Amino acid sequence: QRILDLGTGTGRNLSLLNKRYPQAQLLGMDIAPAMLKQAQKRYKKDLGLSRLLPNKQRLSLFSGDAESIPLADESVDMVYANLSLQWCDPQRCFNEIARVLKPNGLLMFTSLGPDTLTELRQAWAAVDDYPHVNLFYDMHDVGDAMTGSGLADCVLDIEPYTLHYTDAMAVMRDLKVLGARNVNEGRRKGLTGKHLLKQVGTEYERFRQNEGLPASYEVIFGHAWKLAQSGQCRANDDSVYIPISEIKRL
Repeated sequence: QRILDLGTGTGRNLSLLNKRYPQAQLLGMDIAPAMLKQAQKRYKKDLGLSRLLPNKQRLSLFSGDAESIPLADESVDMVYANLSLQWCDPQRCFNEIARVLKPNGLLMFTSLGPDTLTELRQAWAAVDDYPHVNLFYDMHDVGDAMTGSGLADCVLDIEPYTLHYTDAMAVMRDLKVLGARNVNEGRRKGLTGKHLLKQVGTEYERFRQNEGLPASYEVIFGHAWKLAQSGQCRANDDSVYIPISEIKRL
């Protein structure tokens, strides 16, 4: 089996996928070459000498965009995307995922909903009129994009989380590690000055709690299948039901 870690980032999930699927061939893709270098180092460190064992599948890392995955049609058995799809157009992403998945292939992912980083968004809005924080798609838009791509048995859930930080700069540093980027139209061009960042920090202080400065995350969890043929329906026992309308006379 071949598993694609889409938006692998620093490679945190690669060793976890290796433990869960020890016989699988792992593919790690990220748009940033610098992230791929970190992923390679981390994977070697996490696996230690076990990576040298006979028949151990080697890791393949490559650069690519989730909206244009550089893989052949129906070439992977599972796509795993942990907090990477929210930076892209959902319809283009799911179209590409459906394209590279083999029949009966599985997609598992997490993404971010529109209530993510509301505190930071409001702090920036008090400073200037430019959009600095992405407006993420809601669960219904994500679901529509999934079904529109031809994926089936789509299941979505949503869960709120709140992290706390010492100051606003700590929030933004964490977002940089996550690989966050501003994809909004009308965003400010060029670098953001220290004076502006200081103003944002002052505005963010309005949200301070006993635990620190809150950063809200609305996490979307989802999975779906690519069925062998359109119109089929997967049952709980893994059998497949085919509607009569899909059965053609010989």
